[in-house]
Amino acid sequence: MPALRVAVADDSVLLREGLVRVLRDAGLDVVGAYGDAEALLAEVAGLELDAVVLDVRMPPTFRDEGVRAALELRNRYPRLAILLLSQYVELTYAHELLAAGSAGLGYLLKDRVVSLDDVRDALHRIVAGGTVLDPEVVSQLMARRHDPLEALTPRERDVLELMAQGRTNAAIAQALHIGVGAVEKNVSAIFAKLGLDDTGEDHRRVLAVVAYLQNGA
Repeated sequence: MPALRVAVADDSVLLREGLVRVLRDAGLDVVGAYGDAEALLAEVAGLELDAVVLDVRMPPTFRDEGVRAALELRNRYPRLAILLLSQYVELTYAHELLAAGSAGLGYLLKDRVVSLDDVRDALHRIVAGGTVLDPEVVSQLMARRHDPLEALTPRERDVLELMAQGRTNAAIAQALHIGVGAVEKNVSAIFAKLGLDDTGEDHRRVLAVVAYLQNGA
């Protein structure tokens, strides 16, 4: 059986080269290694890949470039297997990717990949159409299946309800007769309690409103 053709994208030179070496030692054919998602996306059409290994956070913003690239690759090449590696469990990103379809998808924590067998087996499983999730990711995703609004205080629920109406922080402050600073503190608390990582203020507001509409409206 021919070796799986794989491309790697990670902004850290040491990690990228180390990953390339690990994958080759595991018997995989690494045909491309990139320092950012844009470079990978620019060349992927000519690589005839079976799978892509992506870091979640890469230049230029170090927020969700790997996730955005994964979603773009899913759109362009539905059969391409994607393995995301992350330093931490980032539930917002994991949920977004799984919502787009879990077949051929892997999400592993870098620190918990301890052997060549782990990497090789994960890639073969997702290329075959399976799903490989780190146990810690599964545990936290299951925990989030409970009502995410339960942890909010009554004031935070009021703020979130007004956010869902499309009001700005200033308009929320006026409606609740509190200061804008108090609104900002409540909004930050809402983001934290809903497990929304800092991927940009507007993006988090949208996700918070979606959570409200799904669970509290």
